Amino acid sequence: MKNENEVNLMSPLVWAYVGDSVYELFIRTQLVEKTKLKPHKLHIESIKYVKAKAQAEILEKLYGILTEKEKEIVRRTRNTENHHIPKNAKPSDYMYATAFEGLIGYLYLTKQNERLEEILNNCI
Repeated sequence: MKNENEVNLMSPLVWAYVGDSVYELFIRTQLVEKTKLKPHKLHIESIKYVKAKAQAEILEKLYGILTEKEKEIVRRTRNTENHHIPKNAKPSDYMYATAFEGLIGYLYLTKQNERLEEILNNCI
């Protein structure tokens, strides 16, 4: 893993790329641990949490507990130019979902595991 200075030099979209995987794995793990659903139903249920609108709403809910540094990470990720056009989401929801994923990825890459766990546990 890289140190915090190296992570700060990465594109925020790289943070979001990693954060997307970390968040989806967290949601899938929670659903497996807390339900007895079969794989197809697990997938249907997980979509409720990982779609752009849901992630944008989670970020809005969490914003008040974020540190100034975390808010800066969110701002940097949200404002990074992304040429991807969302198919099933409003552009604003997509931007905030990417910002949420950027925060998750940043915390993961900088090994802030306790804080990452605290934030993820506020998502479900």
